[in-house]
Amino acid sequence: MTTELRRLRNYINGEFRDAAEGGTIEVVNPATGEPYATSPLSREADVDAAMAAAAAAFPAWRDSTPAERQKALLKIADAFEERAEELIAAESENTGKPLELTRTEEIPPMVDQIRFFAGAARMLEGRSAGEYMEGLTSIVRREPVGVCAQVAPWNYPMMMAVWKFAPALAAGNTVVLKPSDTTPASTVLIAEIIGAIVPPGVFNVICGDRDTGRAMVEHPTPAMASITGSVRAGIQVAGSAAKDVKRVHLELGGKAPVVVFEDVDLAKAVEDIAVAGYFNAGQDCTAATRVLVQESIHDDFVTALAKAAADTKTGAADDEDVLYGPLNNANQLAQVSGFIERLPAHAKVEAGGHRVGDKGYFYAPTVVSGLRQDDEIIQNEVFGPVITVQSFTDEAQALEYANGVEFALASSVWTKDHGRAMRMSKSLDFGCVWINTHIPLVAEMPHGGFKKSGYGKDLSAYGFDDYTRIKHVMTSLDG
Repeated sequence: MTTELRRLRNYINGEFRDAAEGGTIEVVNPATGEPYATSPLSREADVDAAMAAAAAAFPAWRDSTPAERQKALLKIADAFEERAEELIAAESENTGKPLELTRTEEIPPMVDQIRFFAGAARMLEGRSAGEYMEGLTSIVRREPVGVCAQVAPWNYPMMMAVWKFAPALAAGNTVVLKPSDTTPASTVLIAEIIGAIVPPGVFNVICGDRDTGRAMVEHPTPAMASITGSVRAGIQVAGSAAKDVKRVHLELGGKAPVVVFEDVDLAKAVEDIAVAGYFNAGQDCTAATRVLVQESIHDDFVTALAKAAADTKTGAADDEDVLYGPLNNANQLAQVSGFIERLPAHAKVEAGGHRVGDKGYFYAPTVVSGLRQDDEIIQNEVFGPVITVQSFTDEAQALEYANGVEFALASSVWTKDHGRAMRMSKSLDFGCVWINTHIPLVAEMPHGGFKKSGYGKDLSAYGFDDYTRIKHVMTSLDG
């Protein structure tokens, strides 16, 4: 018996629509490897329609008061709470994530982040007015940039959608948002929720593939393109946006160093690092997957981490004992497997290193030791439940290894020595440095990297500012 697939649709100008050309993409549940829905394969006509809707809605949304936008965002946050179970179910189908962890680790911060930006909507201000030339008063206006083309990734489809639409809407912009082709379900549900609260055209969702995203970025209407994704995708977006000088916001890959000094509480450090490395199957740009350990405790650390990996469980979404679910798609499973298959002879797999089961895209918690700084698995992002371990002698070598990659998103330092922690945090070339912890985020603090990890900030007042532009107004006092 053939099961009928659920039909997902675009959301444009306040209504759900199929792709204009009728194309669709099968959407696969990564826990089973089986399709459960179809989504639109949007092309130029769909992008045109969404951009036209967003452009038409922009003047009224821009001119709404900050209090009105705040009220709308607070309603959206309340609706997310009220419909949390629907969002959790859609996200689990999207990603295979454990239901309980999605309930406790994603819904609360998402709601909090929307409420933070609701507050930020009422802080849309410039510097104070003043007379910097005799007889003339200068005023700084902070304004929305316009229509924003936004592309969200598949590792956190719901939360990354929030990180994009919340500051954009709070600042008075209108949005055309594209989810990943493998994870559209929760974003389409978000469109239904938001669409009941904001005017038509303010928030639009179109589904599709890379070509859809490319058409969005190259479209003449958006004033800004924002993407969370791979370095390859970010380079393409930046290049496309440069043709008509669009503003670009990029959150790309990561290769977070986790620098562990010999004075740590080893058992606690291992426990916390294992969770921060394996959470969400390591599919996180900030994941604690590149560990650097001082040589005097290296062997004990590796032994303890291998045991922690063996004790970490992956499995079905409704199993409350699992830490993480499957990798997101077949290509990602092949990528993670490929890194392990290509390991150099001097590397040693201490735990895992294999697929789990023959159904879905599950991969075992893995630990690899004996690695050198120029090894592929050290230099490139695996984006899977694989933690590598290297040894270092002193602070200088730890910094050399930590900074010796092309990514610069997040890092952490583990030590009881306050001075050492401060020295390391000053010298680590990463957008975030955690001390004796790894991976917590709060709405009030910025998230974003340097180098090939991109530019622009998510969350915080800095992320809000990224969705605004500055205008100088000067008036004569004689007029």
